[in-house]
Amino acid sequence: MQQTDNYFVWDTDPIIYSIPQWELPLPIYTWGLVIGALLIYLAWQKYIPSDEKQRASVPAWKPWALIFGGIIAGQLPFLLIGGPTIDSIGPIEPRWYGLMFACAFIFGYLLGAKLLRDGGRTQDEIDLLLIYILIATVVGARLGHVIFYDLEFYLRNPQLIPAIWRGGLASHGAAVAIILAMWLYVKRTPRMTFFWLADRVVPAVAVGGMFIRIGNFFNSEILGHATEVPWAVIFANIDMVPRHPSMLYESLSTIVVLAVLMAIYYKYDKKPPEGSLFGSFLVLLFTGRFLIEFTKLHHADFEAAWTFNMGQWLSLPLVAFGAWLLIKKVKWKARKIEK
Repeated sequence: MQQTDNYFVWDTDPIIYSIPQWELPLPIYTWGLVIGALLIYLAWQKYIPSDEKQRASVPAWKPWALIFGGIIAGQLPFLLIGGPTIDSIGPIEPRWYGLMFACAFIFGYLLGAKLLRDGGRTQDEIDLLLIYILIATVVGARLGHVIFYDLEFYLRNPQLIPAIWRGGLASHGAAVAIILAMWLYVKRTPRMTFFWLADRVVPAVAVGGMFIRIGNFFNSEILGHATEVPWAVIFANIDMVPRHPSMLYESLSTIVVLAVLMAIYYKYDKKPPEGSLFGSFLVLLFTGRFLIEFTKLHHADFEAAWTFNMGQWLSLPLVAFGAWLLIKKVKWKARKIEK
């Protein structure tokens, strides 16, 4: 980042580094990889004990033998019948956005796991929840973009819906999907209520949002309107116009949200009233999102004729639900004693 005419100029390459394409000595059959993975899974279930103490007695060579044996066994049939192959790897170009996305899940997981352990949940329960949240975040964010911002295009090109590497994720879609994932998780988990779980998940979501918006900054995306405020940023990869760094506004807002949530959590000695953190998260995060949207460029052409943009309209029901929850459902004076 440079400073020019009192404005910061952001011209960093979104790619961290690049590894050239590497030709494989032998082609790898793609369907063979799928079959190999299935064989490894089945063999692992049969030959590797699930009990941790028994697993310690398994020879070190055995897991590796299962892995390499499964890969080779999966490839063998296709040497005879043929099929699509992978002949090269690369170029490999890790991006800052991908790194920030990984940090979002790693640090979000660490915080969420701590809060769940405070509540007496087991590591197996925590790990399963991570899978639910991970799938919900990616699928929900993608479908949110498809449905809310560019539905007509994806109806014409449905094959591009899974292509998340082309860009297009919506935080509102992720929010709805995470809520649904938590509800499904609670249905199969004993001694747990939805709001108890949501209170311990949303601080982790705030951490994730902080990192992802920093990733948007690296990508020079979610740009703001032109402005002359002293903290404006020129995104040189786009144009030389000083703009609101709207994605950094959102990143900072998640830090404020996280601070408020953790203050409530510790004020009630790690046993906040059920729904208090979840409701506060919805009100604070999406009120901030509603206000910050005024600084952003439109995401879709159809928004130009609207008083509020799509992000603002989608924020309103979440704010309303959070406010209703805090006012009508949260028992602020009677702290719930958890077992």
